Amino acid sequence: MIKTGMGSLVPRILRQQTAALPTTLVSVKNYATEATFETKPFKLHHLKEGPPTTGKVTKDEAVKYYRQMQTIRRLETSAGNLYKEKLVRGFCHLYSGQEACAVGMKGAMRPQDNIISAYRVHGWTYLMGVTPRGVLSELAGKQGGCARGKGGSMHMYAPNFYGGNGIVGAQVPLGAGVAMACKYKGNGGVCMALYGDGAANQGQIFEAYNMAYLWKLPCIFVCENNGYGMGTSAERGSCNVNYYQRGDVLPGIWVDGMDVVAVRLATEFAINHALTVGPLVMEVYTYRYSGHSMSDPGTSYRSREEVQEVRQTRDPISSFKDKILTAGLVTADELKAMDNEIKKEVDEATKQAKADGEIGLPELTTDVYSNNLDGDIRGVFPGSWLKHGTLKRAVNL
Repeated sequence: MIKTGMGSLVPRILRQQTAALPTTLVSVKNYATEATFETKPFKLHHLKEGPPTTGKVTKDEAVKYYRQMQTIRRLETSAGNLYKEKLVRGFCHLYSGQEACAVGMKGAMRPQDNIISAYRVHGWTYLMGVTPRGVLSELAGKQGGCARGKGGSMHMYAPNFYGGNGIVGAQVPLGAGVAMACKYKGNGGVCMALYGDGAANQGQIFEAYNMAYLWKLPCIFVCENNGYGMGTSAERGSCNVNYYQRGDVLPGIWVDGMDVVAVRLATEFAINHALTVGPLVMEVYTYRYSGHSMSDPGTSYRSREEVQEVRQTRDPISSFKDKILTAGLVTADELKAMDNEIKKEVDEATKQAKADGEIGLPELTTDVYSNNLDGDIRGVFPGSWLKHGTLKRAVNL
C-alpha cells in the first residue's frame, strides 16, 4: 500500500521486474500535480555512487512521456504495415518495446546535447523534432520525408541527431567525434552514442572507449541490450553480458530500460559525470517485440510465450500508464482522449505519406557534399555525369 498526499490509501500495482512505484504525491483538488516514483536499483561499475533511486514526475512530464511513447508505438505499427504493403523498401527495424529507452534519455537531454544511433531510429527521429509525417514519408521514400526520401528507414537526421547509421557499430566512434566537437567548441554538450548488444563486440567500440577515456571526452556510450543480436541471444554471442562493465576502466551503470523514469535518472547522472569526470558506459536493459527487422519473424530463436510474458509484465507503456493513473497524475479519460489524438495524427500522417510524391531525378545528386570541390557527380554508366546541387537544407553543419 502507498500513502497519497490526500491521506488515502491506494492499492500497490504489482509489476514483475518493474518496481517503480509512486511514494509521494502532491495533490490539488484531488488531482496530483507531482509524484515521486521508486526505481529498481542501478548496477554500478567503478562508481562509488549512482543515480538516485527515486525521481519526481510532474503531471506535464507524465503526459509528455506517455504521449511520446504511445506515438512511437503507433508510428512503428504504421511503419510495419507500410512495409507489408510494399510501400517501404529495403530494411525496416522497429523499436516497439524499447520506447522507454529513447523517451527517458530525451527527457534528460539539454538543448546542446547530441545523439547518434544505429538503424532502429524511427522513434528517435520523432523525438528530435521530425513530425510523424516526416518519419513515415522518409520510410516510404517520399519527398515529404526528413531527408527528402533519400535516406529511408536507416538514415534519418534532425538537429543534434546524427542518424541513423547502417553499418553495425560504426556510429560509436562517430559519436566520440561528436563529443570531441562539443569539447572543442566548449558548448557544454555531450553525445550519447547508442549501439545494441549485437554490436557490443565490435573492435571499433573498444577503440572509441579508449580514445574517449584518454581525451576525457563528454561521451556516453549507451548499449541498448534488448537480449538479441539479430537471431542470437546475448548469452550465446557474448562471453560477458554485463555490458555496463565492458568499458574496462570506464565507469558503467546498468538501468532498467523498461522504466522511463529510471532511464531519465540514469541519463541525468551520466550527463553530469561525462561533463565533470569523463566518459562512461550505460547499459539499458530492454526488449524488442518484433524481429530484428521486418524480414525476421522473431520466433525461430525465442518463443511466442516469452514475448507475450514481457508484454504482460514489463511493457514500458502499460506499466507507466498504471503508475501515473495510480498516482492521480492523469485520469483514464485523459489518456483515452490522448490515445485517440495520437491514432488520428499517425493515421493522417500515414495517408499523407502514401499520397506524397517522390523527388525528381535532378534532385538525386543534391547535397552529396556540403562543399562540392569535384564538380559533376559520376553517374551509373561509364562516361555519364550528373550535376551537383544543394537545397541548403542540411542540418548539423
